[in-house]
Amino acid sequence: MHHTASAALDHLLLSIVVPIYNERATIEEIIRRVQETPLRKEVILVDDGSTDGTRHWLLEMQQRQAAGEREAEILGGRAHLRLDNLHFLFQERNQGKGAALRRGFAQATGDIVLVQDADLEYDPRDYGKLLEPLLDGRADVVYGSRFLGGPQRVHYFWHYVANKMLTLLSDMLTNLNLSDIETCYKVFRREVLAGIRLKSNRFGFEPEITAKIAKGKWRVYEVPISYSGRTYEEGKKITWRDGVQTLWCILRYKILD
Repeated sequence: MHHTASAALDHLLLSIVVPIYNERATIEEIIRRVQETPLRKEVILVDDGSTDGTRHWLLEMQQRQAAGEREAEILGGRAHLRLDNLHFLFQERNQGKGAALRRGFAQATGDIVLVQDADLEYDPRDYGKLLEPLLDGRADVVYGSRFLGGPQRVHYFWHYVANKMLTLLSDMLTNLNLSDIETCYKVFRREVLAGIRLKSNRFGFEPEITAKIAKGKWRVYEVPISYSGRTYEEGKKITWRDGVQTLWCILRYKILD
């Protein structure tokens, strides 16, 4: 990160919004990695009705925070987790990623808002390159692309094809030239989100936010990121049904909304 961008970050608060659903196997490690980033930040954890023990663990951390503890042992005692900058939100039932993000965005107080998935596919060590175009004044929104040359675990072929087709259709209708609308890593100036009314509850969030950013004529940058995609056995959740819904959302938010 350039010196001027690094200096700007010293005076800004970063809100990291983490939508969570059934991620007990990874939740401790991903929050540890987020907390390791040397940034002034708040971490907003939105549990979307988890049933695998994730919610129980988050509630335990919330209770320990409320009792005045500043950190907690995690990962079987191999690490300590900072607690004081964590914010815990709990959905009454599973509603989807879009609904969880809406709730998290509403609670964010930072100057910049970043989306972080709760699995280990996306690496918080990429935050510096994601933030730089915002901090030096070139961008209002930054997407982290998995297709611009960063190191990555090989994708499922049909996931890759579907993503490229959906991104192409989105680009045609928004007149943007993005390579990866389905990426988790999206970073916004807070005023961008303040001017957008989001509706999608599930993975339709990705094309919806892209269409509304384009409509608002915000400056958008892409930067390469690393990616370590999961298999379905490892917990990947997106399915072909989500791809169909994404296609519908691309058309809806261009033609009807």
